[in-house]
Amino acid sequence: MLAFRYLLKHPFHILRNPAGRELLGLFWRYGDRPRYQPTKVKFGRYQLEVPDAFSWTWQYEEIYVEAFYKFNTSASAPVIYDCGANVGMSVIYFKELYPQARIKAYEAEPVIANYLTQNLKINGINDVEIVQKAVWKDTAGVWFGEGQADDASIYGQGSKKLVPSVRLRDELAVETRVDFLKIDIEGAEIDVLPDCADVLDRVQHLFVEFHAYIGQPQALAKVIEVIEKAGFRYYIDTNQHRKAPFVNHRYRNNDVMDLQLNISAWRV
Repeated sequence: MLAFRYLLKHPFHILRNPAGRELLGLFWRYGDRPRYQPTKVKFGRYQLEVPDAFSWTWQYEEIYVEAFYKFNTSASAPVIYDCGANVGMSVIYFKELYPQARIKAYEAEPVIANYLTQNLKINGINDVEIVQKAVWKDTAGVWFGEGQADDASIYGQGSKKLVPSVRLRDELAVETRVDFLKIDIEGAEIDVLPDCADVLDRVQHLFVEFHAYIGQPQALAKVIEVIEKAGFRYYIDTNQHRKAPFVNHRYRNNDVMDLQLNISAWRV
């Protein structure tokens, strides 16, 4: 049972944290459901439909328990760009944090974008601009590999389709200030961030989920160089802790990626 395994690994961290205690309940109800089956889920006052309950519980863990996206701002209506909004968990969190926030939520995978749209509607969140396009370095569209939950990407191994794209650099350029920019775009950050380099000066907080796909250049230095030149301080973390890394080159037999990092960057 997933709930028991997680509790044994994080007993104090979880039990003293209300979100952690709720996570145990979510693991109990949804963590052992069959994979990749549409499921109606509930947490707090929210109800959603998700394509994979297992991966959704880990989204809750990252967003609510680990608070990856928590940030402070003096703006009463902060501007938030959520690139890779998936089924809407991050949007819901941002709206809890700052109810008056102006949010643009980007989701490339059409099926997942429909989940996002319906989940926000069901929960009465009607003031978010949803952009059903891939965040990219141009507007010519991008060939996108299909995914089943939160793994669709330009490096996807399934059948590919051409999806519309927006150039993130041009989107940011019309803003005088972006309080939070979240980039979780499954490997496309390696191309998108350098293209945005000249407009990152208006971004106050930046979260990048960095992905290195097997058979592709890792290019972490390329991403970090952009972040450093833009004047950010940053912190890097990962959930891919593994023993004997010179022997274990892959995390939990992942056949797609061999490195995933969370990069949190901010201005001082």
